Amino acid sequence: MAGNDKRRALLEVEHLRVEFPTRRGTLVAVDDVSFDIAEGEVLGVVGESGAGKSLTGAAIIGLLEPPGRVAGGQIRFDGQRIDNLPYERMRRLRGRQISMVFQDPLTSLNPLYSIATQLVETIRTHLPMDERAARRRAIELLGEVGIPGAERRIDHYPHQFSGGMRQRVVIALALAANPRLIIADEPTTALDVSIQAQIITLLKRLCREHGTAVMLVTHDMGVIAETADRVAVMYAGRIAEVGPVQKVVRHARHPYTSGLMGSIPLVGQDVERLRQIDGSMPRLTAIPPGCAFHPRCPKAFARCKLDRPELIPVDESMAACWLYAGESQTDGRDDGSDHA
Repeated sequence: MAGNDKRRALLEVEHLRVEFPTRRGTLVAVDDVSFDIAEGEVLGVVGESGAGKSLTGAAIIGLLEPPGRVAGGQIRFDGQRIDNLPYERMRRLRGRQISMVFQDPLTSLNPLYSIATQLVETIRTHLPMDERAARRRAIELLGEVGIPGAERRIDHYPHQFSGGMRQRVVIALALAANPRLIIADEPTTALDVSIQAQIITLLKRLCREHGTAVMLVTHDMGVIAETADRVAVMYAGRIAEVGPVQKVVRHARHPYTSGLMGSIPLVGQDVERLRQIDGSMPRLTAIPPGCAFHPRCPKAFARCKLDRPELIPVDESMAACWLYAGESQTDGRDDGSDHA
């Protein structure tokens, strides 16, 4: 497991398995996933739709939709195991210590109540404050996330805010109880590029100033490159590669990560066509044996079709790829192009 040596791990996920029982059998949506996040660190979790990114976040915060269930592994927060907590204890932890920011802010905001009502209620649920102090705190939070005229706008309703401003309100809600970990699930996907950049800057500043840890779930490698300290690349419910974001972006080790990198246009680069990864991710009912990526992989060989690779240390990263088993392990001196 690629950890962060300098700071203590706040969240530790070990061998997480998420299953969905069906009449045709059990579907494994997250399969043996391990990672950690340190205090004040942004871990980006990236991959195509259906890779298991959002389900991993939902499992951590105890919000898996039935019949989904954590069927194996452990989740520890600040050294305490939380995947087996009773509902009420998990509910207290959620919001107070761990918060979530969803892709669509309208799923987090009640259209019938003013922003003031929703923020003040959230603050008073988790912190010992009276109504007046909670309102002051709410106005401070709105200012902190960049909403102009917070004293006036706090009494507005969600429909009176633009999409980008609503997402800022949701981030303010997530920050209301000074959580130590924020799980941000596609927080910029519904926003235009200029607003995306503002939200990314905001998340980075919150980490720096508050020491908040962030798990940033997205399919956008550009957002990860701008925001994250480390990145975990997921494919078909497993981690394909994990490592420092600049290492992974510049010297991708797993052929899938290399394909993701190749699909990002670079400023100043004159190319007629972007590279793409042929094929599509397998359905949960049809994950192939061996490495799940092998039917799409330009570097697959016989072993890839038979044996499933575990994460193998490669330079400062780890990659679940047989290219790095035994004598083919690299010393990190190449430019990454020979090994994907």
